[in-house]
Amino acid sequence: MSAHDHGVTGGGPVLAIFAHPDDTEFVAGGALALWAGAGRRLIYAFCTDGGKGSSDPAVDTPALIARRQEEQRAAARHLGCEEVVFLPYEDAMLEPTLALRRDLTRIIRRYRPQIVVCFDPTVYWFGEFYIQHPDHRASGEAALAAVFPAARDRLTFPELLDEGLEPHNVDEVYLASANEPNRWIDISSTIERKIEAMRLHKSQVGDGEALASLLRAMAREVGEAHGLAYAEGYRYISMDPRRRPGAAVDEAEVTG
Repeated sequence: MSAHDHGVTGGGPVLAIFAHPDDTEFVAGGALALWAGAGRRLIYAFCTDGGKGSSDPAVDTPALIARRQEEQRAAARHLGCEEVVFLPYEDAMLEPTLALRRDLTRIIRRYRPQIVVCFDPTVYWFGEFYIQHPDHRASGEAALAAVFPAARDRLTFPELLDEGLEPHNVDEVYLASANEPNRWIDISSTIERKIEAMRLHKSQVGDGEALASLLRAMAREVGEAHGLAYAEGYRYISMDPRRRPGAAVDEAEVTG
């Protein structure tokens, strides 16, 4: 296990970029609660409206979207996040377009996070049991492209400069739902808060009992492999040139 402190001792904002309301809690709720508890500012950004999250043939889509957003705001508050941004892209139709990249670049430049958390866009399936939702891959791909190079480069999306949004360098990226994680965050102290937050997505989980058992089992399996009671695994990327091999490199040499 890495000796990296997983952001607990840092002070900069954490921006979680995901596809749907409830994604944050399901895949990263333990770490987000840990960071909030350490005093970090949390911001959530959701790429889609969540309007396909029901199998009820009589569902009213605008009402479902409104309900899911309210549930997400409540879940965010439970984990210590007061700032939630909803982009208007249609659920189940998300693609990593330049428009989405621009929207996410705008959010990054506005909130200026030290850490970005998003889906690993390289994952298409997990073992024999789950095919990754295409919106998850699309949101992760767009988020990474917004982190680098778009948020950093002044000449990318120059219209954002007209909005007063200066370039910003993100220091660290945590890719959630990764098949090849290289960081494991101990969420033993926050697993129950994660579950409580997921239960607030009542339109998606009902009473939440089955989901609570699933979340505990998943976190236990990840944790036990690394000597922890409960853990979340991430693919970690440092964007800080000072942490790279041969770190005595001028910043101008790494802007390509």
